[in-house]
Amino acid sequence: MGILNVTPDSFSDGGVLNDSYEQATKRALEMVDEGADIIDIGGESTRPGATPVELDEELRRTIPVIEKIRQESDIPISIDTRNSLVARAAVEAGADIVNDVSGGTHDEGMFRTVSELKVPIVIMHMRGTPETMQSMTSYDDVVEDVGNVLKVQSKLAEQAGIPRWLQVLDPGIGFAKELEGNLELLRKYNILRELVDDAPLLLGTSRKGFIGRISGEKIASNRDYGTIASCIAAICSPKTKAKASCDILRVHNVKATKQAIDVLDAVLRR
Repeated sequence: MGILNVTPDSFSDGGVLNDSYEQATKRALEMVDEGADIIDIGGESTRPGATPVELDEELRRTIPVIEKIRQESDIPISIDTRNSLVARAAVEAGADIVNDVSGGTHDEGMFRTVSELKVPIVIMHMRGTPETMQSMTSYDDVVEDVGNVLKVQSKLAEQAGIPRWLQVLDPGIGFAKELEGNLELLRKYNILRELVDDAPLLLGTSRKGFIGRISGEKIASNRDYGTIASCIAAICSPKTKAKASCDILRVHNVKATKQAIDVLDAVLRR
């Protein structure tokens, strides 16, 4: 899943693509050529401390880009939003998946809307809001606690009419997690997979702050090496009864990540 941020303030690439729909579309098509299977478009930064964006502005940033990409490619498009109104408009414009970083907790109409749209949803774990989440990082057992919340939200989505086979779960690396919590989730990704009854998992570590803390790299766009290491660590976490560790890697640098995973697959293939 290639990340396409059309925001002025995202932590890694904010401001690079938000002023030009053409440039955003060009970058999306580049990621397709580099091996992306999904393009994830976001119009609201959810980095720690970020403030909410007005709905009209989020729509203005994302919908024209979705329409332009759809004119050029049939690549599956994901809309990264917490808002059901944006989700509906995006799917009507050509998006195929809804990626909700709040896991359905921000907008009480999100699950109902996605059910009506009959599209897949990514349900992510977080606490609070981007403004408050990093003050909410205390867990008894981060893997078990995150897994239990994801199961609850998955069940609520199912009750709203979204079948399990249209759900992907995401533990929310970097969202209301401190450094050790992020690392523990990565170490035990297969255990998490087992806790959520083998539901498909997405991993979103790309260029995040914990990589900078470990490596000392302050510039987010220079953290692709650490991103790849975190992806491989999750994929190679100790085996459990779960079929696999994760199914989708959400990254900025599609080309480098795909090359690394292709080699890993070749080494591990029996």
